[in-house]
Amino acid sequence: MKISNILQQIDQMNPFIFYPGQTQIDQFLQEQAHFPIAYSEVGQSADDFPPNYDHDSNEILLGEGPLVFSAAKAALRKWDMFPYPWTRIYPQKASIEEGKNVAVLIRLFGLWWLNASRIVYTIEQDNHYGFAYGTLPGHFERGEECFSVRQDKDGKVWYQIKAFSRPGHWLIRLGYPVARYFQRRFVRDSMAQMVQATSDETTN
Repeated sequence: MKISNILQQIDQMNPFIFYPGQTQIDQFLQEQAHFPIAYSEVGQSADDFPPNYDHDSNEILLGEGPLVFSAAKAALRKWDMFPYPWTRIYPQKASIEEGKNVAVLIRLFGLWWLNASRIVYTIEQDNHYGFAYGTLPGHFERGEECFSVRQDKDGKVWYQIKAFSRPGHWLIRLGYPVARYFQRRFVRDSMAQMVQATSDETTN
């Protein structure tokens, strides 16, 4: 394949040297709003994962008691689980509602990569709160990720990330071990972020 074709393919993955401006992100989201979810197994992060994807399920203990659970829910509502500064959500603190489209910005290899996702379901129970979003065509992966917090019968509060994914672009498939490394980094940093967020809220 010619270098020019490879560069064109990379350009389709929405890289930016500098953090994109509001107008660029708004235009991107407006374009993505017309597209359906980029995979057929919508909602299956809530049940058994579908085949032919990589499966991930991780959780961490945040603490114990109603104050911790309340703080954990508040952190999810503010998207505090996204590790700053190398990931960002736009709009900032987007409302958690089914059908909401968000831009996910990731800083990798000195560039900002702009991706699109849509909230596909929410969880609102007395002891369980969260949501899942699925990838839109403007995302370099295909799949679904669920972020949730729950309080078990012993009062312990847990943060969980469940996801199924696979490359949405041949260039990601080519370098998928690297992509999987950054997925694991995201999980690790997200969990640390949630521990910090709930600790800050319950000690103030």
